Amino acid sequence: MSLDILQGSFAPSTETVTVSSASGNEWWRSAVIYQIYPRSFADGMGDDGLGDLIGITERLPALVELGVDAVWLSPFYTSPQKDAGYDVADYCDVDPIFGTLADFAALEKRVHELGLKLIVDLVPNHSSDQHIWFQQALAAPEGSPERDRYMFREGKGPNGELPPNNWDSVFGGSAWSRLTNPDGTPGQWYLHIFDSSQPDLNWQNPWVREQFRDILRFWLDRGVDGFRVDVAHGLIKAAGLPDYTAPADGGSMGGSGTLGLEPQIDANLDNEVTPPYWAQDGVHEIYRDWHSVLEEYEGDRVLCAEAWVEPLTKLARWVRPDEMQQAFNFSYLETPWSGPTMRAIINASLAAFTGVGAPSTWVLSNHDVVRHASRLAVTAENPQGHGIGPRSPGQPLRSLGLRRARAATTLMLALPGSAYLYQGEELGLPEVIDLPDEARQDPTWFRTDGERYGRDGCRVPIPWEADAPSYGFGNSGKSWLPQPADWAPYARDSQRGVPGSTLELYRSLLAERSVTDLGLGHVEWLTGYPDAVVAFRNGSVTVIANTGTEPVELPAGEIIVASEGFDGRSLPGDTAVWLRA
Repeated sequence: MSLDILQGSFAPSTETVTVSSASGNEWWRSAVIYQIYPRSFADGMGDDGLGDLIGITERLPALVELGVDAVWLSPFYTSPQKDAGYDVADYCDVDPIFGTLADFAALEKRVHELGLKLIVDLVPNHSSDQHIWFQQALAAPEGSPERDRYMFREGKGPNGELPPNNWDSVFGGSAWSRLTNPDGTPGQWYLHIFDSSQPDLNWQNPWVREQFRDILRFWLDRGVDGFRVDVAHGLIKAAGLPDYTAPADGGSMGGSGTLGLEPQIDANLDNEVTPPYWAQDGVHEIYRDWHSVLEEYEGDRVLCAEAWVEPLTKLARWVRPDEMQQAFNFSYLETPWSGPTMRAIINASLAAFTGVGAPSTWVLSNHDVVRHASRLAVTAENPQGHGIGPRSPGQPLRSLGLRRARAATTLMLALPGSAYLYQGEELGLPEVIDLPDEARQDPTWFRTDGERYGRDGCRVPIPWEADAPSYGFGNSGKSWLPQPADWAPYARDSQRGVPGSTLELYRSLLAERSVTDLGLGHVEWLTGYPDAVVAFRNGSVTVIANTGTEPVELPAGEIIVASEGFDGRSLPGDTAVWLRA
């Protein structure tokens, strides 16, 4: 993996303060975890153009070759698929479009045979409206135990014709829908923070809590190593469900609209404006209970929170020793490609998570955000879930986006803690921007009448073989979202073994990260560089990332891996390098 020996004369100084990762030897503290979006990974079952569990199992060796430690599966449960599986109709079965429980058992066996860990998604904030629990609630009278499983309320106004409060759905429109009684008269309203087909469960109800303990045990008994918990900040709503108007700058699922780039102390937390449907203190009791369930099982099982919570010092509450093990660091994901802001968020992240004995996580892409190979080349603000389409302002320049994405990944994989990769990013896949309107399927697109493009652009099935039907996604040549005609160069077989390809860059980074134990290391900042440069030492590896436009001189050392080819002495803009002194 060594590329060259530098003979530079520049000698940076170091700061005296280092920020260490949290101590411990559990696998999840330093793991690189690969997210599989089942609909779009590999179609192994037939001719429907949808990925499935058989396809995942067949392609697992490619992930071992890549060098990851674990896989995380987005939902594969029984679902009407109105929100691509995040509308769950049965938490303890596999949807027929993905296979069967026997297929899951075969996948789990193969994952562990290959030395990987397996994390599955859990969606506890809401179910599908097709779930038997909700169907029973609809059939039951007002005030019944069945209705109390969900958030049913009377409307406001003389005849209850107004919603119980003014909350908006994350996907656009009101967060409330009204029932029609069997006799045709208007009935109660029910809460859905997302789509109307996804009613929110009532987590104040002990019955709901007991059902989810059983669901956790169902999958733990089948060998899973942990759960990624969807909307982990949303289960408890403020008492009385008070009105709330989001700030004009919007924000994402976390609701704050701020990045929280500077370290903040706990004394400031009570001054944060928290939406009454996010980040309520009551969620922590739930996760302490789940922590105890996982402790019933052998091995280091893990809970990872999808919690859009800021500042980071508040997010750290989700990963205190008796709660979850990890929380996604969305503040890092949303950080612009800028030296000062990158340094600030890395410092804040390590300080916040280490302060509660947890590792920081690092992530740049997932199934809900614009792929970072496009996002980093866009100057226009793009909140989580909004997406980019042909009419969006500030269209990304593909070459610039890929260059920055490769540099950003090179920086990220050198940081201590756990890293998450999203399928296809190791191929350098850009966001698919020019999807036809009629092909789009994200509820956000429909609920906003096309004002927001939504998340389809990052969910297009990934390419495996350049010359195969649907680029090897499946034998039929079909794909549930159309693949671009110019994706052949991104296909895995077009990049495998090709020096300088994005796939080989990822493989080199992951191999060196493993050999040098960077995930269990610490950050020692290097000074003397321009503000645009992020430079630190982690163990025996020196990392330098140039987010600016002017080249910077490098110190002497062996080049281990670089995001782009260069002369070995002067690091160009939008490039990152690992050195060994």
